[in-house]
Amino acid sequence: MATLDAWLDHAGERLDQGITLYFPGPASYTGEDVVELQGHGGPVLLQALLSRLYELGCEPAQAGEFTRRAVEHGKLDLSQAEAVAACIDAATVRAGKQAQRQLQGEFGIHIDRLMQRLTSLVAHVEASLDFPEEEIRDLYFSDLRNKMVETVVAPIKEMLASAPLGERLFEGATVALVGAPNVGKSSLLNALSGRERAIVSHLEGTTRDLLDVDFEVNGIPLRLTDTAGLRDSHDVVEIEGVRRALQVASTADVTLFVADASRPDTWSPSIHADLLLMNKVDLESGDIPDEYIQLSVISGEGLNELRSRLASFLGDIQMGDEGMMVTHERHRLVLVEALECIESGLGCLGNEELLDLAAMQWRRAWGLLAGILGIGDVEYILDRVFSEFCIGK
Repeated sequence: MATLDAWLDHAGERLDQGITLYFPGPASYTGEDVVELQGHGGPVLLQALLSRLYELGCEPAQAGEFTRRAVEHGKLDLSQAEAVAACIDAATVRAGKQAQRQLQGEFGIHIDRLMQRLTSLVAHVEASLDFPEEEIRDLYFSDLRNKMVETVVAPIKEMLASAPLGERLFEGATVALVGAPNVGKSSLLNALSGRERAIVSHLEGTTRDLLDVDFEVNGIPLRLTDTAGLRDSHDVVEIEGVRRALQVASTADVTLFVADASRPDTWSPSIHADLLLMNKVDLESGDIPDEYIQLSVISGEGLNELRSRLASFLGDIQMGDEGMMVTHERHRLVLVEALECIESGLGCLGNEELLDLAAMQWRRAWGLLAGILGIGDVEYILDRVFSEFCIGK
C-alpha cells in the first residue's frame, strides 16, 4: 500500500513530504511488517526525518540488519544473503550476473542436493551397522563408494574448480606495467583503459610516480598501474620512482613487461614478468622473440590478443552459457573442508571397525555444508557475514 504523506516534526511543522509504503508480513523482504518512507532525498531533510523517527522510539539499523532478518525469518538462506552484498559490490556485469544467480537460490539448490545425498548415504552406512549379519557388505560398500564419488565428491570438485575465477570476478586483480623509459607503457595504459589518464611524451622519464586506472577484461575487474621506467639514474625523484615500480611489480597479480620493437636494448626483462609485450611493431625492428606478444598501441594491433592472453592468465574460462561459480572465499573453504571429511570417510569403508568413523565424518561434512545455508547453530557465521554489509541493508 502506498500513500502520499506529510511528515511533521514534534511541533507539527512539516519536515518533508513523500511516499509511505507499507509491506505487510510475511510477504515483505524481511518477513515482518515493514514501512518504507521515500522522501526527496536531500541529506538535511533526511537527517531531520531520521532524528524525528529516533525521537518516536525507532532505532538505527545495524549493518545488514534487514537482510539478516530475512534469513532469520526464512525468506533467504545465508548464501542468498551473501549474494545481496555481492550484487551491491559487483564491479562488472559478469560479476553481477553471478551474484544474481546466487540471489535466485541456484547455489543454495546445489548445496541442498549435496546435503540430501549425504543424508541418504549416511543412512545406508548406519543401517549397515544395525544389521551386521548381512553377507553382501563388500559388494554393498563398493557400490556406496561409487555413489559417494559420483554424486557428492565429483560435484564438489567441479564447484571448487570454478572458485579461482569466481572469486576473481569480485576481488579483481592488480596488473603492473614495467619496462624501460619511453617504451609506451603510458600509451598502453591509456589504450587499455580507454581514457587519457597518463601523460604521453617522447621525452624519457615522464612517468615518475605510480598511476592507477581501473578497467575490465572479459568481465574481470582489473587495476592497472603505470610505473616509472626502469633504468639507473642519479635523479633522487626518479630513483624513488624506480623503487616504487619494483615494489608494485613484486606484489601485483600480473606483471606486464613492455619493450620497444625499435630498441633491442629494451628487450631483456630486468625483473620477473608474467607476460612479455613488444610494443611499436609498426616501426622497423629485427627478429622479435616468439615469447613476446606483438602490438602497436598507435594502430591497435595486438591489443585484442593481449586482452585475451591476460584473461587466460587470470584463469578465465570461455563458456557459451556460463555456469554457476563459487564466488566467496567462505564457501570455498567450507567446500574444501567438507571434501576432506568425505574422502576421509571413504578411506574407512571396507574396515568394519571404522564404519562409525566414516558415518561421523560424513555427518560432519553435512554440518559444514549446512553452515553455507545458515542451517544449525551458526550464530558466529551470521555475525561475520553481516558485519561486512553496508549499514541497514
